[in-house]
Amino acid sequence: MDSANIWKQLLLLGVGTTALLVERLRELTDEWVKQGKIDPQQATDLINEISKRIKDEQVNVEVLIQRQIRNVMQDLGVPRQSEIDELRGRIDRLERQVRELENRSWR
Repeated sequence: MDSANIWKQLLLLGVGTTALLVERLRELTDEWVKQGKIDPQQATDLINEISKRIKDEQVNVEVLIQRQIRNVMQDLGVPRQSEIDELRGRIDRLERQVRELENRSWR
């Protein structure tokens, strides 16, 4: 499984969890409104405030997860894409040099 796929799955998990939490919060505030504990505007304000805080925290968590994944992959010796690209370039240059040497030897 590549790192992009892992990252995508973790991101979707976070989005799904957030959506469930907000939905549960809506149900709870609807119940409070019915019971007269809060008015509808307070319920809306509460949902908006908590949703904003969750989204802000989610960004922090995503950055932390991304950093942790990068560290784990580095510890496991998984090369970064830039390192792979550099090696591919070196291989291409070496193959070209080998072909040139082979062509010279046939002359």
